[in-house]
Amino acid sequence: MQPGNETKAETTADEEEPLPPFSVQMAQQLGGVRGLIESSVPITLFIVVNFLGGHYKWWSLRTSLIVAVGAALSMGIYRLARREPTRHALNGVFGIAIGAYLAWKSGDAKDVYLPGMLLTVGYVVGMLVSVLIGRPLVGWLWAVTLDGGTTRWYDNIRLRRAFVWLTVLWAVVYALKLGVQVLLYRDNSAGSDDLLGVARLALGWPPYALLAALTVWQARRILRDEPAETAEQEA
Repeated sequence: MQPGNETKAETTADEEEPLPPFSVQMAQQLGGVRGLIESSVPITLFIVVNFLGGHYKWWSLRTSLIVAVGAALSMGIYRLARREPTRHALNGVFGIAIGAYLAWKSGDAKDVYLPGMLLTVGYVVGMLVSVLIGRPLVGWLWAVTLDGGTTRWYDNIRLRRAFVWLTVLWAVVYALKLGVQVLLYRDNSAGSDDLLGVARLALGWPPYALLAALTVWQARRILRDEPAETAEQEA
């Protein structure tokens, strides 16, 4: 082997950094345990406090909204004071603040969930449109969050095809989640607001975590098989 070729091979090897372990990629995708807690605490507090206030007449809807917004703001301020990443905390602040405003104006606790439902509509439409134009959104998100913003997901035809069906799967699951929440939102029977809150929690992180795990696993499986297939072709 000529010296120039050896140097080129070493450079290529250095550029191809190994993927982080599966658990590390999942932690990055989900924000870790702390990220999960911070993004879930405000809405969980609202559900619990509103349930107690509604059933035991201890306080009004306004109290539930103040508790939820206060918790979100406290976590955001704490993160800022420690100069730590605030993405999950800020998501909780904006989401609960908009929902709290809508619920306060209407006097209906269900309206606190409207921003999340509208955001889900945007997710479903965005994912389906991205598939139609040949740029599956899940592939782009995977590249940005877990693959250093590279374009190999699009250049690799197996990866691109996998992200097409994965994006469709994400869209279907989110559409089903939205359908359940819309049915509960339109239900005016007693206790439907509590059921909507439970559905909001049950259909939040668990499906997302499963979809994220499937996406990371599928991408890693394809990338892991690539060197073996290349070696067989060269042999």
